Amino acid sequence: MVTSDQRRRQLAREKYERQQQRRAEARQKSRKRLAVIGAAVAVVVAAVVGLVAGGVFDKDKKDEAADPAATPSAPPTPQQSASPAMAIDAKAKYTFDLKTSAGDITFEMDAAKTPQTVNSFKSLADKNFFDNTKCHRLTTGSIFVLQCGDPQGTGSGGPGYTIADENLDALGKPNATGQVIYPAGTVAMANTGQPGSGGSQFFLVYKDSPLAPTYTPFGKIDAAGLKVLEEVAKAGTADGGQDGAPKTPVTIEKGTVTKN
Repeated sequence: MVTSDQRRRQLAREKYERQQQRRAEARQKSRKRLAVIGAAVAVVVAAVVGLVAGGVFDKDKKDEAADPAATPSAPPTPQQSASPAMAIDAKAKYTFDLKTSAGDITFEMDAAKTPQTVNSFKSLADKNFFDNTKCHRLTTGSIFVLQCGDPQGTGSGGPGYTIADENLDALGKPNATGQVIYPAGTVAMANTGQPGSGGSQFFLVYKDSPLAPTYTPFGKIDAAGLKVLEEVAKAGTADGGQDGAPKTPVTIEKGTVTKN
């Protein structure tokens, strides 16, 4: 027969075991709650990171492709090498012949007005830098240009160096909005919007375009080349927008610079 003392000890042991079980269950529930909270926090953090990465919170970020007044530009190209040493006749004129998939485009360059630019283009062309590269950007609203010269065909490439701006006053004084007209047939350097940030990208103007005088004008397209550009522009962009890849692909098959 169980004595009263044994019974008390048995009841105390059972009470202790019940307490331990309840504590274990409480700890398990707490761990589950923390796991759920942690997962929710991770989802929120991931969402915030995604929004930041996507530029949702960046009020200063500008969607250039959606802006009809977007200027011809290229993302910054880190300086990796020195610009080429001067190796041209700074008093001469040179011709840049572009054999493209859409037709030949030729323009004359005046080394007396833009010696650094002409020297760079001559050096790059002699190294076949422009061969088999795409003209990646066509604009058909507000400004009217075809942009080329990126070896990557994306708008983010360059030669690994930058060159100084030149001849910026050639198109006259800016109007009240700070712009001048880049006439149809003009060839000018693309840049990041910062002084001295030109590389190898350039744009071909097929219709008078109002722009800030911050893009080095260094060439004049011949009549036949301008007609080629007008045909490319007539087809529009690949996505039907005002700024994007041309619907008619334009690949520079061969780029050659010769002294006149």
